[in-house]
Amino acid sequence: MVSILAKLLIKDYKNTANTKVRQAYGMLCGAVGIVLNIFLFLVKFIAGQISGSIAITADAFNNLSDAGSSIITLVGFRMAGQKPDNHHPFGHGRIEYIAGLLVAVIILLMGAELFKSSVGKILHPDPIDASPLVLFILAVSICVKLYMFLYNRQISKKIDSAAMMATAKDSISDSFSTLVVLFTTLLAFLTDIQIDGWCGILVALFVFWTGIGAMQDTVSPLLGQPPEPGFVKKVEEIIMEYKKQGVIGIHDLVVHNYGPGRVMLSVHVEVPSSGDILVLHDMIDLIEHRLAGELNCSAVIHMDPVCVDDERTNKIKGEVAEIVKGMEGNVTFHDFRIVHGPTHTNLIFDVVVPFDYSMSDSEVVAFLRDKICQINEKYIAVIEVDKAYV
Repeated sequence: MVSILAKLLIKDYKNTANTKVRQAYGMLCGAVGIVLNIFLFLVKFIAGQISGSIAITADAFNNLSDAGSSIITLVGFRMAGQKPDNHHPFGHGRIEYIAGLLVAVIILLMGAELFKSSVGKILHPDPIDASPLVLFILAVSICVKLYMFLYNRQISKKIDSAAMMATAKDSISDSFSTLVVLFTTLLAFLTDIQIDGWCGILVALFVFWTGIGAMQDTVSPLLGQPPEPGFVKKVEEIIMEYKKQGVIGIHDLVVHNYGPGRVMLSVHVEVPSSGDILVLHDMIDLIEHRLAGELNCSAVIHMDPVCVDDERTNKIKGEVAEIVKGMEGNVTFHDFRIVHGPTHTNLIFDVVVPFDYSMSDSEVVAFLRDKICQINEKYIAVIEVDKAYV
């Protein structure tokens, strides 16, 4: 149904890289979610009143809260699509993450309410009326929620949306909770065993687990998570295509995410110091335009001149490379240069150390200085420690 509606209502629906298309998908899924959740609330509430099941009634109000979650998703995508302004020069894209966070909070609140109701049901059990109508309504509810999970997950992957994935997780938790309710209702009907409250606690714990997962998915991009490896690989591939034109290597790649479709990156590109600066600058401009056009991002490149023709520099750099290569973990170095003096030679470079490296920054510097001094006691290492942001 959602796919058909997307084809009918969303112009250029296949171009999900376009921010307006993403916004339209999010709002469409939010609107469909509101309609389906209100429908489920009504039928489940009726079933709960007929059967006397606290679990069914709680599940009905859970669907009502899901309708509220769908409203948040719809409004979130609407606000995230606003253009940048003086107060928000990088746009409003992170509102989408905030919407997903609010959905996660609602999931946790409903889990707490269900847990409380389930404890009350254990302390004060009531018989459950498992009529065929009630069983049919529960089965239909499971099917509808599974469908909502599938289309929300599909759209989430299509438009790369944490908010939509949070909604999908909400739907699958609802499917599970309703399945448990159906099981307890059938068990009460067939054996007269009342475990409604205990199963309600089980469902509440599952809802908690789902809510925590959804919260992690939305909090991480808000705090600033590393870029996707696939995105980093594409950036590297585009830049290194210009090897014959003078690109030697890249380092210090930093990616800032201000919401889907609003990515800014900066990177240092090494070029030969002996090259024509105007020609090299023209190449850098071309790379920036390619990154913007092909990856839908705003790119700033720092051109880093590297001495490649000095034999002594290359020899010493190779010796330092062997030391760094022998270190544990993914440690690299860049911006290597030497400054000769009458009594000593400065070896100046940056070393990139992972955040979770076993040695502290000061220990890394001390280790490298000691190893370099062993090569030649006149070598003095001047080292700046960088972190790997990708």
